[in-house]
Amino acid sequence: MPPKPWENAEGYTDPTAYTALRHIQQEENAELDAKVNTLIKVLKYIVSLSGFELINRIELRDKKSGRCFR
Repeated sequence: MPPKPWENAEGYTDPTAYTALRHIQQEENAELDAKVNTLIKVLKYIVSLSGFELINRIELRDKKSGRCFR
């Protein structure tokens, strides 16, 4: 059974480390979200300039984290 994120390696609750790591992860996620939003806007702009119309959603997967964006 994998450890819970708020527990340390020994299984004891470690709220200080959990809070610090959670804030770091939230910042990384916010940066990644901004990067994906910019990329999608650029792709839509290129499609429009090329004389095409986007008819389906754009789906992307981050190679590093494996996170999917729709």
